[in-house]
Amino acid sequence: MESLIRLRIEPLPEGGFVATSPDVDGLVAQGRTLAETVEIARDVARRIAESCIEHGDPLPKAFQRHVKKATSIDIAVAIP
Repeated sequence: MESLIRLRIEPLPEGGFVATSPDVDGLVAQGRTLAETVEIARDVARRIAESCIEHGDPLPKAFQRHVKKATSIDIAVAIP
């Protein structure tokens, strides 16, 4: 099953990006590129969900909403 979460991605002054999520408390991911940052954020979100399940804690509400219909998202495209 899959759920959608929102990410807030900000450029860092020293280069790279940091992502947080208003939907998943504790999610912080940093990467060199947007794609890497999103990939790391996805992994962190999955690990947070796994930890909640393992410890019997409630899942964040965002994980309780499953993708069931068409959804539009914005993606970054690198232009050479």
